[in-house]
Amino acid sequence: MLTDKMLSAVVICYKDELNIRALYERLSAALRSLTERYEIIYVNDASPDGSAAILRELSDRDPHLTVVHHSRNFGAQAAFTSGMLQAIGDAVILLDGDLQDPPELIEAFVRKWQEGYEVVYGVRRRREKSLGKINEWLYHSFYRFFHHLSYVKAPVDAGEFSLMDHVVVEWMNALPERDRLIRGLRAWVGFRQTGVEYVRPERYAGVSTNSFLKNLRWARKAIISFSYAPLEWVSTIAGCLLLLSLAGVVFYAGYFFLYPGAPRGLTTVYVLVLFLGSVQLLSLSVIAEYVGRIFEETKQRPRAIVRDVWNNHRR
Repeated sequence: MLTDKMLSAVVICYKDELNIRALYERLSAALRSLTERYEIIYVNDASPDGSAAILRELSDRDPHLTVVHHSRNFGAQAAFTSGMLQAIGDAVILLDGDLQDPPELIEAFVRKWQEGYEVVYGVRRRREKSLGKINEWLYHSFYRFFHHLSYVKAPVDAGEFSLMDHVVVEWMNALPERDRLIRGLRAWVGFRQTGVEYVRPERYAGVSTNSFLKNLRWARKAIISFSYAPLEWVSTIAGCLLLLSLAGVVFYAGYFFLYPGAPRGLTTVYVLVLFLGSVQLLSLSVIAEYVGRIFEETKQRPRAIVRDVWNNHRR
């Protein structure tokens, strides 16, 4: 055995019924080869397919398998958070339920953990199946754009697939944010961190629940949660427009003083009003994003509602 410490693996599940058995077998084999003490925590995020029935069957025969059920679909970040709150291991591993996070890489994570790293994350060197040149370029560009904007330098090309020491998990669980981004919070808490490169496999089975609009919303959430740059841009634009306005006032005052008989057309006024109105609306929309996040946080609703837990190891 590689370690005598307890490992907790958290897997989120939404429309993954075709992946559950294969992932369970591979994950169980990977954990058994590393330690005698482990648990697998499946978080069923109110999946509308037959996932619950399969998880019921597996949990009935394997006491290592805990299943957490949400009362409705709260999203991947809330599901990971529920799993982290449920975990009792010395280290916690986060995985997606579609087998794009290979369980066999956990051994490399554990070895890095034993070297003294409190956080070990997977770094996607490339994808086994290309998303297409445009999508690949968008993903690649956004990670670097976000890294540049954010006041927390989250690793590039790294998602939630990671191992975290229980101390890191306890700190992350203690953070008060309701609307979470795990990879950003993981970078924010600090500790010794390192990455392990891997080739990201294609989805084992089923259809991805991601879409272009969903990815855009995720990107917006990431930027608003960990960057003040949009607000700084608004301030910069406002300052530039103020200087231009003052220069325009001086120019027109001098022009009409020197040429009092010159025509005073309204076209310039219309264009300026439309331009300034557009800038104001854009600025308000940026500010509204931040105000909306503040409004959601002040409600202090739970991150998710757990309906039931099978094989609860916390009892």
